[in-house]
Amino acid sequence: MNKIIKSEEEWKAQLSSEAYYVARQHGTERPFTGQYHDLKEDGVYHCVCCGAPLFDSSTKFNSGTGWPSYYQPIAPDALEEKKDMSHGMIRIEVLCATCDAHLGHVFPDGPAPTGLRYCINSVCLTFTPHTKES
Repeated sequence: MNKIIKSEEEWKAQLSSEAYYVARQHGTERPFTGQYHDLKEDGVYHCVCCGAPLFDSSTKFNSGTGWPSYYQPIAPDALEEKKDMSHGMIRIEVLCATCDAHLGHVFPDGPAPTGLRYCINSVCLTFTPHTKES
């Protein structure tokens, strides 16, 4: 897979100020404020920076945390993970494998079948509904 690499100026021009802060500067949106934390439609969640598919709605669940949560990515190679020791905690950061956008974190307290909770910032996502075939 080829990485999408852009300058900070290009990312700033492409993204809203909040999306730039969260996705490119490793920020976090406030809980219960994102447009997708309570969305229940069927579809696919994509990276706001590069459009890569990240999560299918069939893996979304209500974690009660205020951020969209999923128990697995759409494909094994859709995400990259790295140790995050910021804010006095040890967590696993989740990044888009295509463009290195910061998406959120993954925790080992999710539901079956994976036991994982990918806690993702809404502002880092776009949503495409599944179409009904006639």
